[in-house]
Amino acid sequence: MRALAVGLAAAFGLAGCITTSAPPVSNNGVPPAPPAPVAAPPAVPEAAPRAEARSRHGNPPFYDVFGKRYYVLSSSAAYVERGVASWYGPGFHKARTSTGEQYDMYGMTAAHKTLPLPAYVRVTNLQNGRSVVVRVNDRGPFVGNRIIDLSYTAASRLDMLRNGTAMVEVRALDFPATTPDPGAPLLSAAPASRSSGQAGAAASAGTASPGTASAAAATSGSGTVEAGSAPTSAVRTVLFVQAGAFADPANAERLAAKLRGGGYGKIFVRDDLIAGRKMFRVRIGPVPDVPEFDRIVAALERAGVHDAHLALD
Repeated sequence: MRALAVGLAAAFGLAGCITTSAPPVSNNGVPPAPPAPVAAPPAVPEAAPRAEARSRHGNPPFYDVFGKRYYVLSSSAAYVERGVASWYGPGFHKARTSTGEQYDMYGMTAAHKTLPLPAYVRVTNLQNGRSVVVRVNDRGPFVGNRIIDLSYTAASRLDMLRNGTAMVEVRALDFPATTPDPGAPLLSAAPASRSSGQAGAAASAGTASPGTASAAAATSGSGTVEAGSAPTSAVRTVLFVQAGAFADPANAERLAAKLRGGGYGKIFVRDDLIAGRKMFRVRIGPVPDVPEFDRIVAALERAGVHDAHLALD
């Protein structure tokens, strides 16, 4: 984990669970300023997915950070998650990652709370269509509602350096990498933590049991753009906050009625047929950017809605 102490890092590799009162160092809140002059090497290729043995470090069954328990997934198969990405750079360059490897801000890597280490994922910026493949070798982020922390180079390819965050889709890849299926079901991750060397610049809110299926679906940044990172789509994705999903339409309408007038924005109930079963989803939006997404999610948390997440139209 990018930001836990070295002693904790050692414990992470030996123990099945980690509890610590010393919070990881984090660069969340204020996006890390690119060091000058910093130009991510355009020659750095995307990570090439390959079969790897599970790391001896960074894969306990569960661990605790900031009083929250995170369960490491047994497999990355079929994993898809949408939410806010952040990035970490100069302050953690050459620090030890959760796998025990050295963090290289110019590499194509990432930190995630619950995916088994290492894992390979395709991260797509949902607002500009840019996409990169990265190798997950670290734990985090642990602040706010962030779901993944990217290396400097990966963030640059997604054009999110200036804003520091972006609304993204994270999709696990098999070997070799396969073309993402936009219609694939989403799986919610049980929170997990970053271990020995890097501390994420952000974190996803809420906890879940390992492998819990989510009724969720659903998230910009700007900065240095590199060759080979052309948008995969010219059409901007319409993004929403999903406050809940129900099989009973009365329950969906009840939540929508509770939220209306609360200053969240436009609230509506959408029904979709999923695996032959009709689901009623309470949506808020459209959501234009990360700050508005954060505002709505924080307000929902105060209202007792703790599993809101990013959703696509």
